[in-house]
Amino acid sequence: MAVRQLFILGTRGIPARHGGFETFAERLALYLTQRGWEVTVYCQSDTPGSEISEDSWQGVRRIIVPVTRAGALGTMEFDWKSIRDVTTRDPALVLTLGYNTALFCTYLRWHGITNIINMDGLEWRREKWKFHERVWLWLNERVGCWTGNHLIADHPAIAAHLATRVKRKKITTIPYGADAVDVVSTMPIRALGLDEVRYGLVIARPEPENSVLEIVTAFSRRPRGARLVVLGTYHRDHPYHRAVLDAASEEVFFPGAIYDQQVVRSLRYHANFYVHGHRVGGTNPSLVEAMGAGSAVIAHDNVFNRWVAGPEARFFATEADCDMHISALIGDPATATAMGIASAQRFRSTFRWDNVLAQYEALLDRHGRDEQPRAAPTVANVQTGAARKPAYDPTLQTDISRSTLASAASAETAEASLK
Repeated sequence: MAVRQLFILGTRGIPARHGGFETFAERLALYLTQRGWEVTVYCQSDTPGSEISEDSWQGVRRIIVPVTRAGALGTMEFDWKSIRDVTTRDPALVLTLGYNTALFCTYLRWHGITNIINMDGLEWRREKWKFHERVWLWLNERVGCWTGNHLIADHPAIAAHLATRVKRKKITTIPYGADAVDVVSTMPIRALGLDEVRYGLVIARPEPENSVLEIVTAFSRRPRGARLVVLGTYHRDHPYHRAVLDAASEEVFFPGAIYDQQVVRSLRYHANFYVHGHRVGGTNPSLVEAMGAGSAVIAHDNVFNRWVAGPEARFFATEADCDMHISALIGDPATATAMGIASAQRFRSTFRWDNVLAQYEALLDRHGRDEQPRAAPTVANVQTGAARKPAYDPTLQTDISRSTLASAASAETAEASLK
């Protein structure tokens, strides 16, 4: 029996340090490796160098790709170099996480490589992007739909959207996953002075589309006898950050950005409720993780959050709605407890990592086994992308054009937006 192989593109790499896609890539790579797969993950290095290198991490092969640019340009450079390199390794199956540089995936298609793309959220709808950035993302979504051999949506609403671009049979819905949080020490919240007070929790990037200002304003409308803990870095020289800080009452606590996962898990587990203001996205990792901790959920009212959080959660469309739900849960701990139990049940039924990763393996296995030996290409089938070139042609390894880079200089990677 042939060894099953997978190459993973589109993330900063493993071990995870940057966001949801990196966490997923790490979990999937380790899961498949333990089940007999040979998994290779492309990893970005910000240390300039002329050579691509390789190493191994917990049985997973890592290909380290150095970049010479910072920010979005560095991400694009990394994606392009990774795609160029993977075509030289004759992969049977590639998984690309995100579509923000899907234009480069046409190179995989031209080489006849089976490429499954996780299409992430509706990036081009996000308010933070400038017009030309939205155009870039919209075009890449279209290209990703066409060039991917199969598409993965992490939410039914994303699948429905993609079905306006391609046939339904080309799309599989698999949500994001998380670990259940069953028992957690109170030491981290004691260190923050939260062990003897009821509190709500917000974990979100401080951006308008995440409704942080509306949540803080709603909580601060009246004395609560409770705290609202808002994670993240806020600077007074940033207009939106300043507006959030100015709207906050003395009962709102800004501990800054916390990257220690033991502390974050403790905050989630011991919170009386979790407030989720994201307006755009699919299955949001921070919401799923809160549910895995058994948190009562108050979420912005949209199709994405309603499916993830389930019918027992509470939803707000306005500051007044948010204020009402916060008041209700602070005043009625029994209801908050019942909602937390419902969150945990919804999580166990749909979002456990073991369930999510098993679905990925089944999909990858099917597409890997469906891949037939490639016939020698002809002019006709090369033109249609049905087969790869007979030999690798180094003359095709041209760098990204400066005009292409300039057209999307400010575009961030999908994982950086944290949905």
